[in-house]
Amino acid sequence: MVRRSIEDDDETPDRWLVSYADFITLLFAFFVVMYSVSSVNQGKYKELSSSINVAFSNDKPKPEGQIQVSVTNPVQAQVDKAAEPPLPSSAPTQAQQVEVDAMSSLGKQLSQTLSPLIQEGNARVIQNNRGLRIDIKDSVLFSAGSADLIETAKSVLTEITYPLLNSNHAILVEGHTDNTPIYIQNAAFFSSWELSAVRASSVIGMFNEVGIENIRLSALGYGPSQPISDNSTEKGRETNRHISIMVLYDSLDIANVEGIEIKPD
Repeated sequence: MVRRSIEDDDETPDRWLVSYADFITLLFAFFVVMYSVSSVNQGKYKELSSSINVAFSNDKPKPEGQIQVSVTNPVQAQVDKAAEPPLPSSAPTQAQQVEVDAMSSLGKQLSQTLSPLIQEGNARVIQNNRGLRIDIKDSVLFSAGSADLIETAKSVLTEITYPLLNSNHAILVEGHTDNTPIYIQNAAFFSSWELSAVRASSVIGMFNEVGIENIRLSALGYGPSQPISDNSTEKGRETNRHISIMVLYDSLDIANVEGIEIKPD
């Protein structure tokens, strides 16, 4: 007897949908897992951000629910500014202000003493951050190309020294010239530097003779290096040839006094 072969059952035409549904399910599960791994915990992120800000700004963390006022608020800005340590100020202290006022009074006295020369344009008195500066044209004190004081110069310098005898301020005398080479006109000095230095020393010697102590006196020769006018004109060169008598503050850090010319009444 011949056995009949078993015929396979016909496949369902829509069976592929089962495999497709399984694939979509696995794909959905995969994206869910990926999303859960990549999602950020907003609460922990805010805590981390707040901790970093506190660490770098040295501010105390604000409790939840507390309203933070912006620094642009003018009232809060004034409070914050008042709480900050004050910055170093260039304003003089009380003791320094007393010294500035005393120097101003001395400048007024010297200005009255030199009133004739100031009115003629041959002298001026200026108060600045170093003290008092008395500028006197060289023609009032010296002959051209000479470092010897003329007779009228001695009387002028003597009048200046009387107010200075009653103070303890250091006195620096500076010699200044124009830019004309001195050796062309005068064989006694090799350069304007030497002339300016010897002239300053001559004024120092006169002060010392009147009674000002040596320890208070010093001299410098600047030659043509610090012009106060234009050397291209005769009038400018005449202004640059001068002696500056500096009466110095005891406090060297007074920095807020700008050049103020003191004129006689």
